[in-house]
Amino acid sequence: MRRKIVMGILILVSILLQSTVCQMISIASIKPNLLIILTVSFGLMRGRKDGMVIGFFCGLLTDLFFESILGFNAIIYMWVGYFSGYFYRIFYDDDIKTPLFLISISLSLIHI
Repeated sequence: MRRKIVMGILILVSILLQSTVCQMISIASIKPNLLIILTVSFGLMRGRKDGMVIGFFCGLLTDLFFESILGFNAIIYMWVGYFSGYFYRIFYDDDIKTPLFLISISLSLIHI
């Protein structure tokens, strides 16, 4: 139960930061996407199921706050969380290449 509450709080804090602070931060017109980072991180640390659940709720909130079509980003974020969960077994804490690779691939899929 506590894990679900913490997940919900993390998603809410990320969407609030994404919609307020991260809109002002821009380096060469590139803005950080905290929700993709959160989705990929949970997929890597917890596996496919948790990555998919976090991805769905992050995508649903992205649709509610930023997009006009409800559910499109929810499906994309859900797939990102699911596929990043495949790397759950081969991810090591000291390895930085796997998360960077997954986040960059996910961001390129979101912006197609």
